[in-house]
Amino acid sequence: MRVKEDLILFIPELKAPISHKEAVALPPMSLAFIGDSVHSLFVRSQVTIGSDKQTGELHKEVTKEVCATSQAMVAEHLLPKLNEIESDIFRRARNARIHTSAKHAEMSEYRRASGFEAVIGYLYLTGQTDRIVELLEVAKL
Repeated sequence: MRVKEDLILFIPELKAPISHKEAVALPPMSLAFIGDSVHSLFVRSQVTIGSDKQTGELHKEVTKEVCATSQAMVAEHLLPKLNEIESDIFRRARNARIHTSAKHAEMSEYRRASGFEAVIGYLYLTGQTDRIVELLEVAKL
């Protein structure tokens, strides 16, 4: 894994972050929707840059990390590190009414993964990319 200073390069910066108030007003699953794409781009960038692997192999590597089961495990590692706002966002997403489920995960894993994604989405939308890197480092992604 790259050093912390390099990790920030793998997360796009939002040109016009929104306020905390605007972010928490969004539905938790909307935050998770954004967080899923940010996490996916982060992992895709990490496995691709400097690799000579075929895209099929890269995809397999990415799907190991960007799946409900892996994200649920990451969430367990991160929970003690979340601040009060992040914990609240995690709980709101985990407890949200979910109309879909993951193909290869239990509903409890899917819910924890949604909580993880919502926190990442919130941090991204509010321009806190340093905090995203800090959390992903703790998770050893």
